[in-house]
Amino acid sequence: MMQEYQDLWDQILDDLHESLEDEIYNELFNTLSNVQKVADNYLYVVAPSPYVQSRINRLYLPKINNLAQSLYKKELIAFKFVLQDDLDKDIKIVQPFEAPEERYRSGLNSTLTFKSFVVGKSNRFAFQMAVKVADQPGAVVNPLYIFGDVGLGKTHLMQAIGNYIYDNNISSRVLYVKASEFLESYVTKVRNQEMDIFNEKFKNVDILLVDDIQQLSGNKGNTQTEFFKIFDHIVERNKQIVITSDKPANELNMMDRLKSRFQQGLVVDIDIPDLEHRVEILRRKFEVIAPPEMEDISINVLEFIATYFTTNIRELEGALNRVIHYCLMNNSAITIAKAEEALDSLIQTKRKTDQLSENNYDKIQSVVAEYYSVSVHDLIGPSRKTIYTLPRHIAMYLIKETYDLPYKTIGSFFNDRDHSTVLNAVDKIVNQRKHDRELNLAIEHIIKKLDK
Repeated sequence: MMQEYQDLWDQILDDLHESLEDEIYNELFNTLSNVQKVADNYLYVVAPSPYVQSRINRLYLPKINNLAQSLYKKELIAFKFVLQDDLDKDIKIVQPFEAPEERYRSGLNSTLTFKSFVVGKSNRFAFQMAVKVADQPGAVVNPLYIFGDVGLGKTHLMQAIGNYIYDNNISSRVLYVKASEFLESYVTKVRNQEMDIFNEKFKNVDILLVDDIQQLSGNKGNTQTEFFKIFDHIVERNKQIVITSDKPANELNMMDRLKSRFQQGLVVDIDIPDLEHRVEILRRKFEVIAPPEMEDISINVLEFIATYFTTNIRELEGALNRVIHYCLMNNSAITIAKAEEALDSLIQTKRKTDQLSENNYDKIQSVVAEYYSVSVHDLIGPSRKTIYTLPRHIAMYLIKETYDLPYKTIGSFFNDRDHSTVLNAVDKIVNQRKHDRELNLAIEHIIKKLDK
């Protein structure tokens, strides 16, 4: 009978190894003993240290017992993880083992996991910290604040945290919400005098995941104050908060005390993936979406696609999807020629857009420089003198407003300035235009010259 229980434990370990990151599995589960004792429907396994015992009991015991239930149908059993000194003691069971309560997982897409997230230089640190937060929610950094341009994987990484926590502790109360939905919910509950329901929903959680927090920026009435209260309520109880945004926390147009709270944890960024990273994203995506009958895709075709679609992972994956379906419809192998046919209209559009952008961002720089009587060389150069910074910020703002290019791309037009520098410049002009009549007149004059 003991061998039967040991076989069950081995099978559970295999399942855990499949679902956990290697670093976590090796640290915790490689160190455990075989099943040492069976008593009162409990299977006893020895942990090597109080630290390992505590981590497993706190974070993974519900999943282990849930696996035991699903794999072992003969009777209701559960695992206990103890230290060697406690193994032979008369351990009294205070409460009988019960099946886990009904799952609580709201707003999560179960396919967005750490396993399906492709790691590269542009997102490695963010990924590593996300795994640590998921493994020890509320104990590592709180909140975890992830920022970057649209389509680079912020939401995927956030949801991976939620799915990991939930899958390893099914009693966890995980709530994912977009900031716009938070705002809408708040307005609705205030109007209907249902704030008790609102507070119960957002405060009674173990993990709160808030996507696109910048949507609470600007004049949102009492919404920011209410979010501030919820934030403090959750953090004070050592529950985990994860936030995503398109800009660093200190550049949000929000009340200072809220921005300060966001920065009290850890701020990490996700950048545009390089060519090698984009190719790996495409390769992994192909494995998931390509039908079994389709032949493998060559590295040359992946590099061809990755060369044209550079700044947005969704756009990159959409291009691959188009190539796959085009070749299926034409009953042909995936070659560079077929990929070019499939993507011809998209590539032509991108070429025109890129060419237009290259011609016109240069024109914007020239017109702005001329208006402020500075040279284009000084406009895009490193000097931080006021005489150059204002026209530089205006030029960045006009390129962003006109072509909506990624901040990092705009930065490349200005002596390779980074994402946050451009974002800050654009936001500064946006805010200044709200009250600076002279600035507005200058920008209107520049726009008229650009239209000629």
